[in-house]
Amino acid sequence: MKKFSFPLDTVLNYKDQILDNLKSEHALILAQVTQQEQKILSLSEQRGAACTRFREETHCGMAVSAMREYESYITYMQQRILFEEGTLKKLKKKEEHKRNEVVEAKKEKSSIEKLKEKKLDQYNKEVLRSEELFIEEFVSNTMSVRNSR
Repeated sequence: MKKFSFPLDTVLNYKDQILDNLKSEHALILAQVTQQEQKILSLSEQRGAACTRFREETHCGMAVSAMREYESYITYMQQRILFEEGTLKKLKKKEEHKRNEVVEAKKEKSSIEKLKEKKLDQYNKEVLRSEELFIEEFVSNTMSVRNSR
């Protein structure tokens, strides 16, 4: 009997490549999300440090111009944080979309793999049946040769 060959092997390989590419893209987006979260954390720490310095210096007394500078810097940092949080939200949506693509690609690949397993199982059963028939024929031929003597 001929060797097992699955006609959709090329499609399976293609789906596997697509899945690998999607996983790579997803990992990249996850790295961007982490980087964005670190950026926001850093900006928040800078803003917090500025607020602390501002409070400390107001207790000791400070010029009105310095107060305005602190307030404008703190306001600017808060606006940057809000902007970066908006960027983070967009990145998380992008990550979720890519994750869904990965899940779909896994499903497609899995369905083809299950079909391949089913076909291989059928092939193995046919091989076994064919071997059993061959053995029966051989035994039957051997018996008929012995009986004819």
